[in-house]
Amino acid sequence: MRGHTEKSSSHHKDKAVKMIVTKKGIWPRLSREDGAVTVDWVVLTAAIVALGMIVGLVIWNNSGSLAQSVASYLSSQEVQTAF
Repeated sequence: MRGHTEKSSSHHKDKAVKMIVTKKGIWPRLSREDGAVTVDWVVLTAAIVALGMIVGLVIWNNSGSLAQSVASYLSSQEVQTAF
């Protein structure tokens, strides 16, 4: 009896594996395009965020020397208290 149970459970596992790989299982899921729009939006949003971060980094790096130039200019100016 035990040999029959092991054979039966093995048969069910094989059948389950075949079902996943065949037409009823994995292939229809891979060929569906329901999630394709979501993936497109995720990729597009990630690209826009990355571009924004790159622009921010460029501005951040170049603003340091400009800020020093402005500070130097302003510190060299005299404030007139009388008109």
